[in-house]
Amino acid sequence: MKNFKLVLAVILFPFSISTGLSQITLPKIIADGMVLQRNEKITIWGWASPNERITASFNGVQKKSIASATGKWTLEFPEMKAGGPYTIKISGKNEVVLKDILIGDVWLCSGQSNMVHQMNIHDVTYADDIANANYPEIRHFKVPTKTDLNGPSKDVAGGTWQLAMSDQVRPFSAVAYFFARKLYDKYGVPIGLINASVGGTPIESWINEPGFKEFPDKLKIIEENKDTAFVKSHSRRPFSGNNQRNQKTTDKGLIGEKPWYDVNFVPKNWRSINIPGYWEDQGAKDLNGVVWYRKEIVLPASMSGKEARVFLGRIIDADELYINGIKVGNTTYQYPQRRYQVPANILKEGKNIFVIRVTNRSGKGGFVPDKPYYIFTDQDTVDLKGYWEYKVGEVYPPFDFSSFSRNNNEEPRERTINPQNEPTALYNGMVAPYIQLPVKGVLWYQGESNAGRPKEYLDLMHALINGWREAYNAPQLPFIYAQLPNFGDVTYSPTESNWAELRESQLKALGDPNTAMTVNIDLGEWNDIHPDNKKDVGERMALAAQKIAYNENLVYSGPLYKTYEVKEDKIIISFSHIGSGLTTNDGEAVSSFEIAGEDKKFVWAEAQIVGDKIMVSSAEVPNPKYVRYAWADNPDNPNLYNKEGLPASPFRTN
Repeated sequence: MKNFKLVLAVILFPFSISTGLSQITLPKIIADGMVLQRNEKITIWGWASPNERITASFNGVQKKSIASATGKWTLEFPEMKAGGPYTIKISGKNEVVLKDILIGDVWLCSGQSNMVHQMNIHDVTYADDIANANYPEIRHFKVPTKTDLNGPSKDVAGGTWQLAMSDQVRPFSAVAYFFARKLYDKYGVPIGLINASVGGTPIESWINEPGFKEFPDKLKIIEENKDTAFVKSHSRRPFSGNNQRNQKTTDKGLIGEKPWYDVNFVPKNWRSINIPGYWEDQGAKDLNGVVWYRKEIVLPASMSGKEARVFLGRIIDADELYINGIKVGNTTYQYPQRRYQVPANILKEGKNIFVIRVTNRSGKGGFVPDKPYYIFTDQDTVDLKGYWEYKVGEVYPPFDFSSFSRNNNEEPRERTINPQNEPTALYNGMVAPYIQLPVKGVLWYQGESNAGRPKEYLDLMHALINGWREAYNAPQLPFIYAQLPNFGDVTYSPTESNWAELRESQLKALGDPNTAMTVNIDLGEWNDIHPDNKKDVGERMALAAQKIAYNENLVYSGPLYKTYEVKEDKIIISFSHIGSGLTTNDGEAVSSFEIAGEDKKFVWAEAQIVGDKIMVSSAEVPNPKYVRYAWADNPDNPNLYNKEGLPASPFRTN
């Protein structure tokens, strides 16, 4: 009998773990240091054993619940004013205590890489802002990247709430931090930033399924993607421009008697090339492959043995840096700024061998102009620009990208699936899991990945805004978004532009109520899709928030096109948001206006400020019909502003 009881206990022990000792668990976003939305009912939820009794206390209020048959439970607390810190105690078969909880304003920040970009990436420009960050009531939760093609996930993949305190602010979205800081300085209310953003992603992946109710083609794709077997059969291995093929490398710089970065390697028959610059512009036509750069850099005695940093601007696409035969840094894709730490005892007085191995698979390869290229210590700086030697290590055959794109004008014959780009995938994995938490509003910075398809972007913006508002059950949820800045080669002749068309779609999306758009046509960089100026973007968003979320009476936007009328040989343009008057930011005549007749052949126009309107004309167009302003990827000097210092949005009258 004694042995029978022992055997029975062993048999039943696993069941006692699963039923009697199940632990209360919470969504990862409901954690120490979180910020909850003020003046809204507060929902706390989680999981426990089926039918387990749950008790929670928060700010002197106690609530009870019973877990469902699947273990899900939910508790609702009354609205609270801004304040804290508070503690939440949740008890069942175990107890969970949440500490340092603040009540304030929560903003959902989403989009692609320009919303991702952390303060750390821009730590040279914002070194003082990082060093002096002392905002413990501004908090940031970075949602880890997660896709879900089957439907809304129940939880995110991880994450913690971080405080805006000195170096702790480095992982914050730079745009979101400057937005929050401006609002905190104005209102003194705790700010929570939920950052759900992923670089290189299209708007479709962020729209929820109800948002696509007017898109039968997208609904078909969503339904197909719920079939695991279908997805598996149509999935592809993610492509990276710098990945080596499965075959053994044929890079001559790595397979010879000595690698080309070795200090004892003797270069022969290397050619001269300039840094910065692209090799296609310097005699290496249509070359995709691996190119090695080499130079002897003379350093002073004061740098010998010291720790140092190297700035190598931006390189297209991937790079590895060797100094005196030692690898000191590498980057695998084109967009990050190259900033490498050089350990002590590598640098020496006199000649130092610098070798850079650059890999490029398409387009122009090499070093982006107008970026910093130098090595420095706390005392010395040595320029790295100028002529280097180069030699080609490997030439790649042309690569067929057609099967990797769903954004060109023609759909591939057989659909290939990259989960990150599929409709609803990122919404399901990164937004839906905490949709029960009310937010003050939404910040949205996205569009670069849709620039090749600008005409459909307006409808997709409507789908995003309306779908999220429906999910939050908040029809007037403030939605603030960034219009794309200037980018690419400056255009000196009237031209067509996908980026201009996408900005137009963004402008028209203001037709949705309680939305605001920041104009950023003056904040971009011709050679960087991730411009360094994140502060002005964030602060302009904060200005818009003061209007549509905090009901301040202020000028929060630059001039926006409203109407036009033709008078003889002139077109008169009227604007909204003129503030205290129209002006130019440089004191010069208004520029970047184009005019055309019935044939739509645009020419540069003369434009004058007449009261609160712009009068546009050209002697070449006696019977004008159309006007465009700043209509280019990167227009030349769009200088129309209001007197409050906010730029006018690009537009066209037709």
